[in-house]
Amino acid sequence: MNITHSATAGTLLGLTLTLVFQGPGVAVAAPAPTPVISARNTADSEVSLPRPEGRYAVGRQVLHLSDHGRRDPWVPSGYRELMVSVHYPARGGRSAPAAYMTREEARLLLEARGLAGAVPAEVVSGVRTHARADARPAHGRFPLVLLSPGFSMPRTTLTVLADDLASRGYVVATVDHAYESVGTSFPGGRVLTCRACDQVLTDAERAQVVRGRARDLSFVLDQLTTYRAPTDTSNGPEGFSYARMVDARRIGVAGHSIGGAAAAALMAHDGRVRAGVNLDGDFFVPSAGAGLEGRPFMMMGARATHSPASPDSDWRGTWARMDGWKRWLTVAGAEHFTFTDLPVLADRLGLSDPAAPLSGERSWQLTRDYTAAFFDTHLRGLSRPLLDGPSADRPEIAFPQV
Repeated sequence: MNITHSATAGTLLGLTLTLVFQGPGVAVAAPAPTPVISARNTADSEVSLPRPEGRYAVGRQVLHLSDHGRRDPWVPSGYRELMVSVHYPARGGRSAPAAYMTREEARLLLEARGLAGAVPAEVVSGVRTHARADARPAHGRFPLVLLSPGFSMPRTTLTVLADDLASRGYVVATVDHAYESVGTSFPGGRVLTCRACDQVLTDAERAQVVRGRARDLSFVLDQLTTYRAPTDTSNGPEGFSYARMVDARRIGVAGHSIGGAAAAALMAHDGRVRAGVNLDGDFFVPSAGAGLEGRPFMMMGARATHSPASPDSDWRGTWARMDGWKRWLTVAGAEHFTFTDLPVLADRLGLSDPAAPLSGERSWQLTRDYTAAFFDTHLRGLSRPLLDGPSADRPEIAFPQV
């Protein structure tokens, strides 16, 4: 095993194919030749993520993990590598703000999403976060939540959710799965791009991605429950132990898109994980939902594509195989990226997506509220009536009868 630190953490700007600027000009799937950008999209404008709601300050460390017991499925000549951002409850201090992403990660992301030249890479890489790099951890032991992003999406698309959960008293590990992102920075100046994107074409191949990610997440869990990580001594003590910070009896997992499928697969594979959430992802694995042994699971997705009547979704069969506490939630006005940072980031960059009527602000609020309520209920034993049924102040959320 090799574990090193990186100064980078990241996020991406990714939207659906049609993008409309809030101002003159239109960008479609291919970059506009001479895009017109709103005043908020200049290099001088500061773009900030939403402030976390919890009572703790948030710290973040970035780890490079190498699993020497497993070859990489996309580049078999090398071992499986992962980049992991650990978001955790922290004490106050003056450590530097945690970075959002590198300029090269931003450039690759914008290029992949058809926005090259429309939004400066420096604006996306310079997005302000509310976490502090290597901040001193708060005293105590906290539940651990693993987060896996969508296919081709870097871990940083889940930064808002991760920082918010950390502020509420969770240790949160967001995971980049090597060669499954449009661009992820690794130590030594390497930037790994999406080799898997050209190789995964069928549902059977997507199922292999799901199973591979479950093994990745189980490996991360091994490391975070045993490893003592060094920190920058200018920000705190020489080191602190994740094993001492994490309560290994209270572990959850969540993911967006194929990362949500990986959450269910991890629970079937690893009995240490007590609760899981799938945010708008099909499951792909034929036996998905089986093997949970009564452990709770929540599925939250766009109403247009993940209602019980949706013909192309595999949620109904998966739901039938789940044998414990379970919830199926749909969100009116949502689309696939609603459950990530991307809508709120687009709003703050002056972009809008006509395919997603739900605002960016509302998107992250609903994702935050229901995900936090789920983990509070099942990892902390707190009463959260929000999960009991429809709520008048959240009319977008439905609990369909299945």
